[in-house]
Amino acid sequence: MDVITPVVNDPFTFGAISANNSLSDVYAMGGRPVSALAIAGFSSCDYEPVVFKEILRGAVHSLKRAGAILIGGHSFEDAELKFGLSVTGIIDKNKILKVSGAEEGDVIVITKPIGIGILTTSLKAGKLTDDDMKTAVGWMLTLNDKVSELALKADATACTDITGFGLLGHACNMVKDAVINFEIEIDSVPVLEHVHEMISSGMVPEGAYNNLRFLDGKVEFSSHIAEEERLLLSDPQTSGGLLITLKEENINVFEESGIFFSVIGRVIKGSGRIIVK
Repeated sequence: MDVITPVVNDPFTFGAISANNSLSDVYAMGGRPVSALAIAGFSSCDYEPVVFKEILRGAVHSLKRAGAILIGGHSFEDAELKFGLSVTGIIDKNKILKVSGAEEGDVIVITKPIGIGILTTSLKAGKLTDDDMKTAVGWMLTLNDKVSELALKADATACTDITGFGLLGHACNMVKDAVINFEIEIDSVPVLEHVHEMISSGMVPEGAYNNLRFLDGKVEFSSHIAEEERLLLSDPQTSGGLLITLKEENINVFEESGIFFSVIGRVIKGSGRIIVK
């Protein structure tokens, strides 16, 4: 189950993005979503019922695209609007993508550009318009179903989705208690448009600072990497991409697919740390 607060102004789009965000947990394990329950915090004093109706309509739209159905849910009175899904899926027990299991020599793949948290913070502050957000919204509305299938086809050794803990936070979870390190090339990490401009304007969410503090002692940054770049790599994502490790000889599965991806680093022998160069 995953529940978020609004990241865009349009209720339908918010519902669709929130559903995608919840569905990602199933895709990150190589599963297929089947059904979902809606979870909604709603203030009847601040919003007309049509707003909630549009949020649900957006969620159902995403579920249909995923081949799943909404079978019910629960709402509660809340001063802050919240919405998400509890998703049930099925999986082949012999083909489960797990967060651990990356091996020395693997390449590290990311399937969406980062910077969502910075952009949505900028939208709320009035620094960006809905039009400026079109590319970011397009990515948040992109299901992780196809990249999940590619990860299975490529015999991925490990996989997770990138959400609230940012790229580095979820990467740390993949190497926890392992005898490997992730070596990430910062110049290879894809970044959404307007993000660097918004960082310069101070539009960094509190979650990025919290994530970076949590990573203290777990991540080794090269001396040339400024705090702004460190915050970007710690930026909380909504409906982010998958972070996948696989054998280099299997990268052709992604190359031949025509689907966006970027190789951002390599798995090396180590002690459960992230090295950013």
